Amino acid sequence: MTKQNTSASAPEAGHFITLEGGEGAGKSTLAKALAARLGALGLTVELTREPGGSPKAERIRNALLAGQIKPYGAFAEALMFSAARIDHVDRRIKPALARGAWVICDRFIDSTRVYQGALGAIGPEKLAALETVAIAGLKPELTLILDLAPEIGLARAASRRLPGEAVDRFEGETLDFHRRLRQAFLDIAAAEPGRCVVLDASRSPEQLAEQAWQALASRLRLPQIAPA
Repeated sequence: MTKQNTSASAPEAGHFITLEGGEGAGKSTLAKALAARLGALGLTVELTREPGGSPKAERIRNALLAGQIKPYGAFAEALMFSAARIDHVDRRIKPALARGAWVICDRFIDSTRVYQGALGAIGPEKLAALETVAIAGLKPELTLILDLAPEIGLARAASRRLPGEAVDRFEGETLDFHRRLRQAFLDIAAAEPGRCVVLDASRSPEQLAEQAWQALASRLRLPQIAPA
């Protein structure tokens, strides 16, 4: 019996990119700009976010950002983020990568490391255990960290808030909290330069997108024809 060759029809593995940074840094806008530019190259792109990204995870997101878990402490929040991440990874990210898509995720493991780890005082061994369960070996190939003074980021976040809309769980923290958050992201970038690239998020959306594209093109393999 002739052995069937299935490798020719198997799609090339996709790529996993995450965007990190403080409130109002422009992650969502940048994600859309990168998706448009990758799409212009004929690539399939999946945009997603955390917490959320899948139906069950979105329900957990609503509870987290409404502050419903805050009274139970940072570890309870980390557990809920991990529960959302398990569903998100299994139902959205891994299937998209298996189809050969480029997945761009607005926040991922680094946000948990910063918000619940560095600022919530959860020990690294506990966070590492939660990560092991939640991501099952999945790691971003490239993480773009959008660096911005928290005063500017919080002002941006306030300006996009609808009249009467409540401040979410994390935007409502103190300025000192957001300053320490910024430094924690920079510490991660310094510790993992092979994965992380720090971008100046005080630039215009167009300048930031170009800066991000140059980082992406230098780190990951792209088709040779550049977009118009």
